[in-house]
Amino acid sequence: MGAAMNPPSMSEVKAPAGRRRGRIQLLLILLGVIGPMILATGMYKLQFWVPEGRSYHGELIGNGQSRADLGVTADEARWQMLVTAPKDCAVDCQQLVYLARQIQIGLGRDAGRASHALATAQPLSADYQAKLTREYPQLQRYPLDAAAFSKATGDKTTPQLWIIDPHGNLVLRYDPSVKGKDLLNDLRHLLKLSNIG
Repeated sequence: MGAAMNPPSMSEVKAPAGRRRGRIQLLLILLGVIGPMILATGMYKLQFWVPEGRSYHGELIGNGQSRADLGVTADEARWQMLVTAPKDCAVDCQQLVYLARQIQIGLGRDAGRASHALATAQPLSADYQAKLTREYPQLQRYPLDAAAFSKATGDKTTPQLWIIDPHGNLVLRYDPSVKGKDLLNDLRHLLKLSNIG
C-alpha cells in the first residue's frame, strides 16, 4: 500500500515530455525533407505557381524527344547545334549553318564542349558541298530521314536549328529568324548549368 502512495519520480515525469518533443522534431524534419518534394510535384502536375516569364529564346522541347526521333543517327557526346533541312539546303539553311559555326566560335573556351552539324534529306549542291569542305572543316554531316522528321515535327518544311544535349535529347528549337546573340546566350546558359558534355 505504501508503494501505491509514492508520487512518480522526476525522471518518470520528464520521459513522456522528452518523447513528445522528439516526435515533434522528427515530424518537422520529415516535413522539411518531404514537403518541398510534395509541393514541387503538385506545382508540376497541377500547373500552379509556375513562373510566366522565361529566360530562353528558342522553343523549349520538353516532350522527351531525341535526335533519333528527328531521323538523325549520330553518336555525339557533346552539346550540339544541329541544323536540319527536310528539303534542299537553300538560303535559310545555309544561314543557320553559318550561324551555328559562329556560335561555336563565340563560345570561346567552352567551344570544345559543343559541336555543329547539318542533317539533310536531299543531296547538297556541288558548290555548297565544296564550300562546306573548304570553310567548315569541323561541321559534322548526317543524312536526315524525311519521314521520321515529318512525324516528329508535324511536317515542318523550313530548316530548323536544334540544341541537343550530350545524351541526344532535344532541348531547344529555333527557326531561321533566330538572332545569333539570343542563341549564343541560350547555349552559354545551358553550358553553365550543365555538368555533362
